[in-house]
Amino acid sequence: MRLWSIHPEYLDVKGLVAAWREGLLAQKVLRGMTKGYKRHPQLTRFKNSSNAIGAIGSYLKGIIDEADKRGYLFNSSKIVNQTDKDTIPVTTGQVEYEFKHLLGKLRERAPERYEQFKNLKDIQVHPLFITISGAVEGWERTQPAGG
Repeated sequence: MRLWSIHPEYLDVKGLVAAWREGLLAQKVLRGMTKGYKRHPQLTRFKNSSNAIGAIGSYLKGIIDEADKRGYLFNSSKIVNQTDKDTIPVTTGQVEYEFKHLLGKLRERAPERYEQFKNLKDIQVHPLFITISGAVEGWERTQPAGG
């Protein structure tokens, strides 16, 4: 499960669809409707928010907004709660880590997007998040270089 902190505009079509599906899975987990994934580290920041269901709903809304811009039809009725207007902090280190991780994926499966974003320095975050200074988040499962 990968719940991207970076703005969905950077995702290729495969990544955008995956973000939608994984966000819906996260919504089920946070609602107590699954047996698995309950301790998945990607859910930590949602669980720590004041309204976990609203936060994941806001996350999903950001994914749908990007899908709409591209002319894709994602079913917004699957979002249980879109009322949360709070933001969740995400560290600059986390944003940089995720963007580098995404570039590795884009290099392989969407070279044109890789070329478009490979030199980007001002990385935007998903509208749910607000950037704060700091290292990679403690809940992130980092991979060794090249992994």
